[in-house]
Amino acid sequence: MSDRSPSRKPLPARERRLVLAELFVVSSLAWLYLIKMPMTPADFGGLAAGLAQPLPRPIVDFAMNFMMWAVMMVAMMLPTAGPMILMYARIAGSRSAASALWVHMFAVGYLAVWTTFSAVATIAQALLLRASIIGNALRFAPAVAGVVLVATGIYQLSPLKMSCLRRCQSPLSFFMTRWRDGAAGAFRMGLQHGAFCVGCCWLLMALLFVAGVMNLAWTAVITAFVLVEKLLPYPRAISFGGGLALIGFGFVMILRPSLI
Repeated sequence: MSDRSPSRKPLPARERRLVLAELFVVSSLAWLYLIKMPMTPADFGGLAAGLAQPLPRPIVDFAMNFMMWAVMMVAMMLPTAGPMILMYARIAGSRSAASALWVHMFAVGYLAVWTTFSAVATIAQALLLRASIIGNALRFAPAVAGVVLVATGIYQLSPLKMSCLRRCQSPLSFFMTRWRDGAAGAFRMGLQHGAFCVGCCWLLMALLFVAGVMNLAWTAVITAFVLVEKLLPYPRAISFGGGLALIGFGFVMILRPSLI
């Protein structure tokens, strides 16, 4: 095994518990924020009004929506990265006394990609609102929602989806081919893993507009599907099954919206 190849030494139980505890706490806090949502428009507007120079409403709206998307991506996607982060902690622990820093930098890189995605989603939401494609409830009309469901289902069957999903499902393979030592290397690998994860799930996030972006039950359903798809065996079968179901449900919404 070369010096750049990851070791297969088991992760000590104490370190494993610590990584799992950090993932649980951060993910739980994100979900708690989504449930409580303390930053309502009135709260944020009041905060802005209390400044020496009140913030313009468009900036307030963008900041609120960006915060919502960024926290939502942490709540939804950080748990699905758990196996990858645990694998990285195991490998880093066998190579450096600074492994804790490396693990955190890997997670920061991963979340940086989803934070960038959140900014793009916030801009897309603003454009959809301006074009009246979604309303204040942040959801598509049934016919548009049906088209999005069909498009997402087709993407689930695509080679690009399968390629990204394979990389998300194989932590050891990912690190065997992309390993970099050091905190900067950890951050870079986090960025790479985050990019594959976005490639795998970006269109699934568009489904948030089907039932409403702040519909927590629907958010939980999408999160559960991503978890099942990334963590269970036979990812191709799960992705294909989900894709066919989305296509079928999408055509029902397009052709018979009264049934929904």
